Amino acid sequence: MKTLFTSVLLFLSVVWAHAQQGSGVITGKVIEKITKASLPGATVRLNVGNRYTISDQTGDYEFLKVPEGTYEVEVIYMGYQTQKQAVTVTRGGNAVINFSLEDGSVSMNQVVVMGDRLRGQARALNQQKNKSNISNVISSDQVGRFPDANVGEALRRVPGVTMQNDQGEARNIIIRGLAPELNSVTLNGDRIPSAEGDNRRVQMDLIPSDMISSIEVNKTLTSDMDADAIGGSVNLITRASPNGERISATLSSGYNPIRDKALYTGGFVYGNRFAKSAIGMVLSGSYNNQNYGSDNVEAVWAKDDFGNAFVEETDIRRYDVQRVRRSVAAAFDFKLGTNHTIFANAMYNWRDDR
Repeated sequence: MKTLFTSVLLFLSVVWAHAQQGSGVITGKVIEKITKASLPGATVRLNVGNRYTISDQTGDYEFLKVPEGTYEVEVIYMGYQTQKQAVTVTRGGNAVINFSLEDGSVSMNQVVVMGDRLRGQARALNQQKNKSNISNVISSDQVGRFPDANVGEALRRVPGVTMQNDQGEARNIIIRGLAPELNSVTLNGDRIPSAEGDNRRVQMDLIPSDMISSIEVNKTLTSDMDADAIGGSVNLITRASPNGERISATLSSGYNPIRDKALYTGGFVYGNRFAKSAIGMVLSGSYNNQNYGSDNVEAVWAKDDFGNAFVEETDIRRYDVQRVRRSVAAAFDFKLGTNHTIFANAMYNWRDDR
């Protein structure tokens, strides 16, 4: 009994001593200095204890249970200059330290190169570099370089991914050679069900490519993912509320020589912060109108009494399809304080084949 009492007293002494030391939290956001865009996938390190974390999709990061004291926080991001700041952690406090990174240019004897189009790709490469599994990340800037009508068209350019077509557009995804039923698709981490109802195939041609901020293709699953995808998992990430006002509009057109008709695509994005940056919102929409067609010669084969094959019937068929794709999305966030934020987002897509 005396030994038990001594052990309990020793345990309580250790707990009390640890509590007396105290700890706090370090939080903050990593953004780009010029555009004020959030930088996901940034490596944030503390100079003590080899502790580090990765910023999320909105550029936010946090260190929990940091002992009291003064530290140096370092942010490393591909394509940007490394930044360091000092921070003091108090017991039970939240030390907020934000970073605004500047472009990291490479000076040569004659040329200094830095392109705006590389900003989005730099964010994608940083996320891909810091992933704990085999994955590919595609930024919206990369998708915008090609006339992709839907998300499936953008995914077909990823190594190890092929698409099954419908009406000339990419529809069902095949990862590492495995059937579409063996892959999963999520929207901001939430599972998307099949629109057909009788199978597990997610129709990638329902979502316009200009409604997605980035695409993550996970070819190996981690413990935080649902274990229902043998081939892989695709995570579609929508736009988050910006750090300042953003207005964007796009308009494009094309010509289909088979049916002698024009193609139309348009989109808009508006985002801003209100109430002293406590409330953020972003609204986006997309409209796509395309005319598809094909002129087919289809034969019906038969065999005679001697087993010789011959064409019994020939049909000349004309197929006309007008595909109209529309999408709207909204995202909101409300900062209750330095430690709490509420997020809400929604997307609605509908497509008509006429």
